[in-house]
This record gives sequence, structure tokens and C-alpha cells, in this order.
Amino acid sequence: MIRYLNSDFLIIGGGVAGLSTAQRLLQQGALVTLLERGEVGQEASWAGGGILSPLCPWNYPDEVTRLTTRGAELFSAWAKELHAVTGIDPEYETSGMVVLPPFDTQEAEQWCAAHRAYSVHQVRATDYNLLAQGDALYLPEVAQVRNPRLLRALRQHVESLGGRVIEQCAVSDIVVENGRVQTLITSSGKCNAQNYIVTAGAWSKEVLGRNALRLDIKPIRGQMLLFKFDVSPLRHIVLQDGLYLIPRRDGHLLVGSTLEDVGFDQRTTREARDMLWQRAQKLLPSLRNMSLVQHWAGLRPASPHNIPTIGRHPQLDNLYLNSGHFRYGVTMAPSSVEILLNEITGAQQPFDVTPYQAGWGA
Repeated sequence: MIRYLNSDFLIIGGGVAGLSTAQRLLQQGALVTLLERGEVGQEASWAGGGILSPLCPWNYPDEVTRLTTRGAELFSAWAKELHAVTGIDPEYETSGMVVLPPFDTQEAEQWCAAHRAYSVHQVRATDYNLLAQGDALYLPEVAQVRNPRLLRALRQHVESLGGRVIEQCAVSDIVVENGRVQTLITSSGKCNAQNYIVTAGAWSKEVLGRNALRLDIKPIRGQMLLFKFDVSPLRHIVLQDGLYLIPRRDGHLLVGSTLEDVGFDQRTTREARDMLWQRAQKLLPSLRNMSLVQHWAGLRPASPHNIPTIGRHPQLDNLYLNSGHFRYGVTMAPSSVEILLNEITGAQQPFDVTPYQAGWGA
């Protein structure tokens, strides 16, 4: 079967990067088709916790925090827009985050003082219903979103704007002639458009194939646990040495997450489940009596230093990439789309975006 798609843009990948890119292109009047190898919004974007901040922002390079800070600034209005047009509430909430030791207090305070989007306060962990000794840090501006709801709202909005979504459509080859992509070979046949954008997350390098140049994006598995309380015992996100607890409005509590370099293996493991549960119980003893509601794994699109690659391919005029966001694809989604569309249209960028082209290694 051959599909000749009359589209300005053909987007490969239906996670938060692909859906948000499609949404903004459609709002600018473009004709957009989105291809997804499985089901839209069911990979890393769905599997994450939805914390709209780097876990400890002072531990990341400026290229990461610049993009996450801009994304966080845009998120509230974006969530309200989606709620208004779809009726689906992404549950954006400024819940704040309590950071438990170990941490460098001086480094955290100096970093927050230099970045107006964050403030930090020294607090007592026991004041936050946590079984932990000593001081903690509280970051009141950290927000969260319920990412599965965000993804449902995005898909609905994309389709209501006239975007075409084709699921179970895997790309096997990108046909290039004279410095331009001519067509895609997919499991549904040949697909054509004027421009092509790869937003395939952990699979982006495989989709690009020989056109990936020196791109270094690979899957890193993260496992998560879900519990359900009648009333959440926590009001804030809690973080300790890579472990986080995320309370939702309806009493659900997420516990995550692992960082596992196991290729494209999405299986969950008993070892990870036990480790996460035991660590969480030490902070929140009431978890000992809870039943596990769900245990899942997702594959993050890992890139060196957590810095994504966003923009035009160095050698192919009509091919673009928006991928490699590692742990912060949801947080970075609105800012990544902003700089991608600015490049496509020639509009002024909000900051220097050259670091987000470095991933090609060209």
C-alpha cells in the first residue's frame, strides 16, 4: 500500500515531542501527518513522573537548565490552553519539591540565587510527614503535570486541528536524493511530505539510520511504581538521591525511578520493584501496608549530558530532529518546540540555540 500524503510536515514519533510539534505547526496553518510505530503517547512520555524541573537543577549544565526553565515558564499557559480546548485537565500543579540529603547546601543556594525561576529554603524533613533526620531543602516553584492526561489532551487537540495520526506505522528507511528527503519507507507503504521531523525518542537514531551521523541517543530504562491512598500522605514532591515520590491530586503516589542501560528491553524486574519500594518505605512508612497498583518501565532517549538535539539536519535541508531529551522530555516540550519552529520559520530565538545542534557531531 502506498500513501501519498499531502502534508507540509511529516512527523515520526507520537510522544510529547511529536504531538507538541504537530500541535504548534497546525496552529500556524501547516498540514501535518504524524506517524507512530506503536500507539500514540505510550512510551517514555507516558512512563515518566511529570516533574517539571531537573531533579537537582544545580547539578546540570546550563544547556539543560536553560531549556527546562523556559519550558517550565511556558507550561502553565500551555496546560490551561489544552484544558480549555479539549476538556481534559493535565493537572498542572505547582506542588513544590522537598530535597533530602545528601546535597551541597551552599551550591544549591548559590545556584538558586543566580536563577530567578527558583528559590530555596532550608526546612526540617519531619515537618513534611517524612521519616528523615536533619535539614532538607524546599523548592516551592517546582511544578508537576499528569503526563498521561497531557498526552491525551495533546492528541485530541492535534486531531481537532486537522492533524492526521497514523499508528502502527514503523519507518524502515529514509530515501534521500540531492540533499533532501524524498520519501519514507514504512510498514504502511511509502509516505511523502515537503518536510520531515524525527521525534522518535529512544528510537530516533535507529529511525535516522545512515543519516544519524554521530548522533548519540540511546535507550535508558526507568522503572516506576504506583500506589493509591484515600488521601495522599504527601503534599509535595520528595527527592532523595535519585529516588522521588510524586503525589497526585486523587491520592495516587508515584515512586521512581531506575536508570538502567539495557538496550531496548522494557521488561520490569523484581529487583527494581523491591529496591524502589524499600527505599520509599524508609521515608514514608505508611507504604509498607499499601498494595502495589502498577509497576512499569519506559525507555528514555538518553543523550550526553542530558542535552537534546533540536533543529535542521546538517546535510539534509528538509529533515529536522527534536529528540534526546533524556529525563526531561515533558519539561522541555514547549521550549523545544519553540526553538524548532523558530528555526523553521526564521523567527528570533529566545536564547542561543547552537548547543542543541552539537549532537549531530557534524
